[in-house]
This record gives sequence, structure tokens and C-alpha cells, in this order.
Amino acid sequence: MNDQLKTIFNKSKLNFAVLASILMIAILGKVTNPELTNSIFLLADQLVSDLILLFVAITLGAFIPNFKLVVLGAIAAFIAAAIAIQAGIFTYLTMEYLFAVLIVVLGFASIANLYRHYREFQF
Repeated sequence: MNDQLKTIFNKSKLNFAVLASILMIAILGKVTNPELTNSIFLLADQLVSDLILLFVAITLGAFIPNFKLVVLGAIAAFIAAAIAIQAGIFTYLTMEYLFAVLIVVLGFASIANLYRHYREFQF
């Protein structure tokens, strides 16, 4: 394999891991609880039309050099909001909606980060 391609692949392992985990969640969810999985991915599909959320996700993926911070920050924000939902602080949010936001943010940030690494590739 070409040295440049190896370098890009090594830089983007976390991106592929995030995208593969979203795919695995979809597959396992369809097998175990298809109704809940359908509702979460329908919410995620509706969130894609929210351009502010997409701009934030793409900006996080494209302009923060350490993608691990983006992933850890998104997961930490998800956990904090989930605790707030369970404590009754956020009564207007549901866990399904919050999980859909996490999927959209991590997915688009991962794709933007992949593109940032791909641009470095010289043909």
C-alpha cells in the first residue's frame, strides 16, 4: 500500500470506528428493537434538515485537529444531558431525540474529518 494512503488510513481510524459503530447500532437495533431504532433514525433524518446542527458538526470535524476530543466531548455532552433528563431537569427532551442528535453530530463530524484527511492525499 502507498505510504500516503497508509498515513491517511492511520489518521482516520477513529473516523471509521465512529461510522462503523453507527452502522452496527442500526443493524443491532433492527434485530433487537426495530420500533425504537426506526423512531431514532427517523428523528436523525429530520435533524439533518436542521442546518445549524450540521454546520456545528461539520465545523467540529473539519477544524478541530484532535478528533478524539470531538468524540469524547460529544459523548460527554450526551451523558450529561442524559443524566439531566433522568433527573428531571430537561423535561422537554427524550433520550431518543438526544441519541439521534448524537448520531447526527458524530456522523457528520466524522465525515468532515475524513474529508480533511483525504484532501492531504496527493494524486
